[in-house]
Amino acid sequence: MVHSLFHPWMGVSVPRVEDFKLLRGAGKFLDDIKLDRLLFASFVRSPIAHAKIKNIDLSAARALLGVRAVFGYDDLRPLLAHDRIPLALPSGAIRFDVDPPVLAYDEVCYVGEPIAIVIADTRAIAEDGAALVEIQFDALPVVMDPREGIAKGATKARLDCADNLVARHVVKYGNSDAAFKAAAHRIKDCFRLNKGGGHSIEPRGVLACIDDDETLTVWDSTQMPHRARAILVNALGFTEERVRVVAPDVGGGFGPKAVFHPEELAVPAAALILRTPVKWVEDRFESFTATVQERVQIWDMEAAFDADGKLLAIRGQLFHDHGAATPYGVALPYNAATNLIGPYVLPAYDLEILMCLTNMVPSCPTRGAGRPQGTFVMERLLDHAADELSLTRDEIRRRNLIPSEQMPYAIPVVMRDGSTMTYDSGDYPECQRRVLEAAGWSSFPARREAARRQGRQLGIGLSNYVEGTGRGPFESASIRIGPSGRIIISTGATAQGQGVKSMLAQIAGGVLGVRPQDIHVIDGDTSASPLGLGAYASRQAVTAGNAIYLAASRVADKARKMASHMLEASAEDLEIANGLIFVKGVMDLKVSLGDVAKALSGMPGYSIPGGMEPGLDAAVDFQPSTLTYTNGAHVVEAEVDPDTGAVRLTRYVLVHDCGRMINPMMVEGQVYGGVVHGIGATLLEWMRYDDQGQPTSVTYADYLLPTCDVVPRIEIHHMESPTPLNPLGVKGAAESGTIGAPAAIVSAIEDALRPLQIRIRDLPVTPAKLLALVAQARRSGV
Repeated sequence: MVHSLFHPWMGVSVPRVEDFKLLRGAGKFLDDIKLDRLLFASFVRSPIAHAKIKNIDLSAARALLGVRAVFGYDDLRPLLAHDRIPLALPSGAIRFDVDPPVLAYDEVCYVGEPIAIVIADTRAIAEDGAALVEIQFDALPVVMDPREGIAKGATKARLDCADNLVARHVVKYGNSDAAFKAAAHRIKDCFRLNKGGGHSIEPRGVLACIDDDETLTVWDSTQMPHRARAILVNALGFTEERVRVVAPDVGGGFGPKAVFHPEELAVPAAALILRTPVKWVEDRFESFTATVQERVQIWDMEAAFDADGKLLAIRGQLFHDHGAATPYGVALPYNAATNLIGPYVLPAYDLEILMCLTNMVPSCPTRGAGRPQGTFVMERLLDHAADELSLTRDEIRRRNLIPSEQMPYAIPVVMRDGSTMTYDSGDYPECQRRVLEAAGWSSFPARREAARRQGRQLGIGLSNYVEGTGRGPFESASIRIGPSGRIIISTGATAQGQGVKSMLAQIAGGVLGVRPQDIHVIDGDTSASPLGLGAYASRQAVTAGNAIYLAASRVADKARKMASHMLEASAEDLEIANGLIFVKGVMDLKVSLGDVAKALSGMPGYSIPGGMEPGLDAAVDFQPSTLTYTNGAHVVEAEVDPDTGAVRLTRYVLVHDCGRMINPMMVEGQVYGGVVHGIGATLLEWMRYDDQGQPTSVTYADYLLPTCDVVPRIEIHHMESPTPLNPLGVKGAAESGTIGAPAAIVSAIEDALRPLQIRIRDLPVTPAKLLALVAQARRSGV
């Protein structure tokens, strides 16, 4: 039976079910967990970016009062089934996998790489012990630039690798060479996008203990507990039933917590040796030096246009900093490359992606996962072309946007899952039209002129984007109703603060006719759901949401069928609301869901009525056929002071389309947070290293995050283009706000300084960088 989605709980901004606990300070995050006999860990980390380890002396640390153990690689290796952590993800692009060791033992390849673990009665003693470990190094040359690192004869970032070109991939279709020969206009540009991090409010942490039955339980502030369990099972040579991983309340993930780090194996290994619980919680210095980060990317690009400003082809090279290991495959640069295409008709494309090992912390996706970078490059090329062709920025985009009548729109790119890249639904020209209207684009010249009379430089910028969401291969969800009437959902999805419990409860409540707060959701626990993948790629509303919708629908059908025997009525004549099943129009003829569950629980010696299967429950592993594409358009107004380099965003308007919305309030929260993340990446956040690989921005005084004084009022408008690819018609939303922000903001900054003809090619746009561009323009007499 197909169940109506037009229930009062669907598409309504109801309060989140998580917030009653979280807002009262009753959440239970990893560091809130206390166990008997708990010990604390601290890591000894490499102070230099690249070196051979000559000697490690642990004796002074081991002698410190309160230190229970100090372990190096040789101490942990007997427990492990492999000499490296088995993290490799399949990809034909990777020339060689670079899995990290649990602790470095012969070579260190980035500042912050763990070398030893100190276990003590308190965290302070553990840190004191770590300071007593003495290590002798032979320093080696470093690789810091991904383009220089793949040059012939370049210094090697790792001695155990043949060279630094860890992976190479080409995204190519159409005839780019012919398109460039026929082009009326060509533009060339080079872009450098610098390194940044996720910086969730809660840092990483791990707590591990071994139970009397030899079960290893690991609490981990991870986005992917089932993957963490699989890695632990493989690394330790255990079987699945011996390892349980739980993600408790997690204070944000944003990508880095999807990656399995060496600490997530070292802490459980220490607990296994000591037979006592061990906890480690990252400090903020470690957040900057040891947690995986995003990338340095250098894009050498060229675009071809016809005489009317329509795209003919884009080609170029992407040099990608992969850091010192490959913990997450090639997803980040691949996403960047494919997302460059955006919502535009691009007849030919030829991009070579060159992934370089460097002596920086390993690279991983952060919110947007490469898509903001690819979008930035495309939108910058369009702005450049608009100037060259004397077109307005909105007009050149209008001429290149995919017409709505061509949807679904297939692009001849083969995705990682073997499918063809296909935009499933949406109206991209209408989305741009709506954002221009909402932002008052046509009346901006009058606002600019008024600002100039006051001595203020005001500019406006525009960007369009798409985002592939709902990545598979599957997500799991089950629902069961007990004789008490209690409804429990278990899922492989994982909450990171984005409202997973609310989303699932709202969907199930819509099917079963109960309030979301009356449904209990268990997520992020491998013992509650045998299968699961977790939080990444804006996927959980699509995957887990449809899984629970289908599972709840099966439960509703079974409940009606059982109630039809109990009420002696046709199942088609029964409705479900407020936890009751009743005959339409005859409210007195009813049974509760608990009554039905009780009947399906059976009585000793009696048959279940109707010969039905026992239990009122269902489980679904929803497998999306392919990605479903969210899209949006951003318009930003910015005021720029050319004498100080200060940028103030004065207005931010966007139109966002994620298909059918489950809870508009939660969608807006995700989009709003994504935009703020994008503002930070554009104007503030820059993980800096010197030429010897030493990180130089390791506090929030140096690495700046967006605060309320730099974030303008963000005005969000919605379109809803339900996807035909899943029963709910939903798409993902968690990362999309980030994707369009950098390009729109930079476009506005350039527009404010239009008389100086400045071209911005690098991110972030700091005051110092902007002042240098202004000074250069003034020296050239512009």
